[in-house]
Amino acid sequence: MKKLDKLILKAFAGPFLLTFAVVEFILLTQYMLKYMDDIIGKDLGFGVIGQLLFFFSVLMVPIALPLAVLLSSLMTYGTLGEHQELTAIKTSGISLTRILRPVLLVSLVLAVGAFWFNNTIVPKANLNAYSLLWDVRQQKLSLDIREGVFYNGIPGYTIKVNEKAGENGDLLKGVMIYDHTNTDGNSKVILADSGRMFMRFEGQYLGLELFKGVIYMEQPDARDRAGASFVRQAFSRNLITFSLASFDLNRTQQELFTENKMMMNLPRLHQYTDSLHKRLGTERQQQVRMLNPYYVHMRLDTTGKAANQRVASWQVSTKKLPPLTLNQVQQATNRARNLRGYLSSSVERLTTLARETGNYRIEIYRKYTQSAAVLIMFLIGAPLGAIIKKGGLGVPVLISILFFIIYYVASIMGEKYGREGVLPVGLGMWIADALLLPVGLFFLYQARRDSGVLEVDFWRRIPAKIRWPFGGYRRVD
Repeated sequence: MKKLDKLILKAFAGPFLLTFAVVEFILLTQYMLKYMDDIIGKDLGFGVIGQLLFFFSVLMVPIALPLAVLLSSLMTYGTLGEHQELTAIKTSGISLTRILRPVLLVSLVLAVGAFWFNNTIVPKANLNAYSLLWDVRQQKLSLDIREGVFYNGIPGYTIKVNEKAGENGDLLKGVMIYDHTNTDGNSKVILADSGRMFMRFEGQYLGLELFKGVIYMEQPDARDRAGASFVRQAFSRNLITFSLASFDLNRTQQELFTENKMMMNLPRLHQYTDSLHKRLGTERQQQVRMLNPYYVHMRLDTTGKAANQRVASWQVSTKKLPPLTLNQVQQATNRARNLRGYLSSSVERLTTLARETGNYRIEIYRKYTQSAAVLIMFLIGAPLGAIIKKGGLGVPVLISILFFIIYYVASIMGEKYGREGVLPVGLGMWIADALLLPVGLFFLYQARRDSGVLEVDFWRRIPAKIRWPFGGYRRVD
């Protein structure tokens, strides 16, 4: 039996590693496309891009594992069935459940590992990935001086170039520079016929060498001296150095992001969710006390009187009430308006707090549901591969994509309904697993009976097994 287990595990290992790598690459590419606009044009370097790719690839592992297990298990047992190896093993007296056991144990280990990974590694990866992404979003675009466009990316300066030449666009013609580094505005203007642009001090500074130009400077006391507003200074060559420190990637302290739900493990999530529940309960209790000033309570002493007598006495007493004055009506209107405003703001605050509590509970359930999905995908893929008896990347890929789409759509809908309060959070998060679990058990039952569940004759025989109310069993020719 050990040789049989080795044979099956060896047949499973290759497709699993291949499919996991392919799925990981596809999901990572799709995920990075969302942030492409935040990355392009900022000259981040291979180090920063590599960190983002690594951290986001870690985040894709819990999502890629279920699909990889589904596809690889379907390919493994489909290939065994296609080569008649599965039939030969069965004829030797070994049951299908025994044949599925090696991959089942591997899937169980992967599910436990996925839970540990989701609870330990993923929060740290989220912290590193999204803190770095935040800094990248705050990063300015790289130096990009275009022809005929005023460029103000360098603090304190505005630069315009009429024409750029050279292989790297470093030769300039018609250069205009506005210097407003002081508090007096554009007190200095530099005009040059030509120039060249280059980097200095390992890219920390931009050097701009100008030729045949004029500098116009406004004197500090120009407003008090008529006829001496500007000083004109000609030059044949002038070198200006600009600091590029504003283009450096400044990292924010990661401690500022630790309160986000995606950066927490289960103990911290439970602790934070409990505090939110207590806060929500306290807020609801305070509403009753806060509403008391808006109402006037009246108590009538009706001891020893019948119910109809109490109603009659109340009706008589109300007829004797004096008419309301205009001032009293205005006070009542203002009180009702204030009450409506207070209730509106209170409902909005409580709704926001309840939604935030639900979001943290969603993160708790997600760590369990993604791990359980590994086992459910095995229950679908392995028996289905034994039924269809097709290996390779043709039919298994199509079937795997179909079931994964069903799982993905159901999980998104359940999470949305749980977040919006349409369904309980737990039910919404488990609805995708609960939907596919009976499908996997059905395939396992049919595979043990060697049933052709995907054949047309199988479905044509189902009406014959149904007992109709007025004719016994229906006959199907």
